[in-house]
Amino acid sequence: MSEMFYKLWGAGIIQLGIWETIYMTIISTFFAYLLGMPLGILLHVTEKGGIHPLPGINRILGSVINIFRSIPFIILMVAMLPVANLIVGTSLGNQAMIVTLVIAATPYVARMVEASMKEVGAGVIEAAQAMGTSSLKIIGKVLIPEAKPALLTGGIISMVTILGYSAMAGVIGGGGLGKIAITYGYQRYNDDIVWICVILTIIIVQLIQESGSRLVQNTDKRIR
Repeated sequence: MSEMFYKLWGAGIIQLGIWETIYMTIISTFFAYLLGMPLGILLHVTEKGGIHPLPGINRILGSVINIFRSIPFIILMVAMLPVANLIVGTSLGNQAMIVTLVIAATPYVARMVEASMKEVGAGVIEAAQAMGTSSLKIIGKVLIPEAKPALLTGGIISMVTILGYSAMAGVIGGGGLGKIAITYGYQRYNDDIVWICVILTIIIVQLIQESGSRLVQNTDKRIR
């Protein structure tokens, strides 16, 4: 370990970076799902062959989501800084970065939710429809419960992706391990600090993956 690492550790900067990375990831994932899950459900429900087909709405919504998904994250972050300033009153710091992370991750989450819903067997939905169940009840009582393992798996993937996004947030004023790697590592030619941040990020990802996999195993009725 280099002298710089011990200085950063002693000053609590490394510990703060770890906390900021976890904080931004969890909060951003929560709000991305709060916005993205209804969009994903709407995409699935309104598609051709869905429980309530609305091709026009599906096409428009899908196009908007695809447009946002096609923009590289670093460019989208910069473009959304005025939006962050409007919402939280600043375009710097972790609060602003959370806004940009949510905007960037919501379309991704919507597609993940849509893909999860497609895993629900058509027979289960047809049985519910045959009993006269309304579309809203099918969504709440059939689609979401049956898709829960796939939704949880998608949630893990989304959280890891957002964690990767949060590292790039350090480029434009965000905190976390990304900022430490750039400010104290790359800009000061301390390669060991960069690699320490990489290793710490990998550890966080492994913890998320392991915890999420256990949660999926406990939820998925098919593997019991």
